[in-house]
Amino acid sequence: MTDKGTLDRQLVLEMVRVTEAAAIAAAQWRGLGREKEADQAAVETMRAAFNKLYIDGTVVIGEGERDDAPMLFIGEKVGLGGVAVDIALDPLEGTGLTARWAPDSMAVLAIAEKGNLLNAPDVYMDKIAIGGGYPQGWWIWIKARRLM
Repeated sequence: MTDKGTLDRQLVLEMVRVTEAAAIAAAQWRGLGREKEADQAAVETMRAAFNKLYIDGTVVIGEGERDDAPMLFIGEKVGLGGVAVDIALDPLEGTGLTARWAPDSMAVLAIAEKGNLLNAPDVYMDKIAIGGGYPQGWWIWIKARRLM
């Protein structure tokens, strides 16, 4: 983190590498009809990548109880120690898409300074991660406009 409350450029690039590694691991299972294996490859690879970084990371939105996740679950600590961050992740969003070799699956990751990500319950919901400087509740207005 920098003095201005923004993420360090190198840390941001490391997060790109983490998501890229998970996506590449999942891609090895494209079109094979093996959702669990694709997800497991992405999860294991993402966790291994996190555990090479000098961060004190806490997963606040993760694999969850629904997935019976052995790793990257809510509350799990990752990293070698360092800057304290909260992490929201989904190593493979679209396991079925990957298994069918369909488009639009992705690896998802957001980080913020510790205490700045919502520690959400394990439910499906619309989520958005943005930088600071936006008025509180602006996204509710945008969502309402879409429904009109």
